[in-house]
Amino acid sequence: MAATQVHSDLALYRTTTFFERTNFRFLCIRSELASKSSPLTTNPVIFSGKICKENNMGITVKLLDLEKHFAFYGAYHSNPINIAIHMLFVWPIFFTAILILYFTPPLFHLPHIDFSLFGSHVALVLNFGFLFALIYAVFYVCLDVKAGTLAALLCGVCWIGSSFLATRLGFSLAWKVVLVVQLVCWAGQFIGHGVFEKRAPALLDNLVQALIMAPFFVLLEALQTFFGYEPYPGFHAIVQTKIEAQINDWQEKKQNLIS
Repeated sequence: MAATQVHSDLALYRTTTFFERTNFRFLCIRSELASKSSPLTTNPVIFSGKICKENNMGITVKLLDLEKHFAFYGAYHSNPINIAIHMLFVWPIFFTAILILYFTPPLFHLPHIDFSLFGSHVALVLNFGFLFALIYAVFYVCLDVKAGTLAALLCGVCWIGSSFLATRLGFSLAWKVVLVVQLVCWAGQFIGHGVFEKRAPALLDNLVQALIMAPFFVLLEALQTFFGYEPYPGFHAIVQTKIEAQINDWQEKKQNLIS
């Protein structure tokens, strides 16, 4: 009976389109990360009524391991006040980064997208600011479709909003605004770590991971705090266990250095 079911599922899989098969493989990877089994074995993993089987291709999925990313960042942000500070300051840093990148030249001489917003002319430039926002948006959607889509929308809003502001301010004033916001927001976060968290920021250990995960971490933290959202059932319980383990490991190493 089981063999017949597997044969039926595989036959259905072969009749799907290329796009559906690509999405199917992606769901297999996401399902595997959610179930926390090691690289897929011969045991099938059920995802939305379909059977995903490992073909021993050795696919690396660490980049999409949301639990790992969240636990790493969460280990450096466990104090409620420090988390609140980051919720306040992280997205302004992202916004102003795109704001200053607005003044970079277009990629491959792509044309501007011109329109009016609140009675003012806005020119959307497909440059490094756009590429910056796009990379973040795509990565967040790959990490978690629901929260990632919201994060991607925020990235888009930041790109359009920063383009509007850059058009109004011009470079001579925009860079000053960016400098002030960046200094205030970064100073606030360092104070949060030094005074409340009492631990150095994550960027000192893994700069790229910390910078990329920060906007998504604070968004996911806010969704969990105010709406009880989880990417999948049990996510926060699993991650909290990992965070506590990493904090205990750090405290043990710190104690060994002192002694």
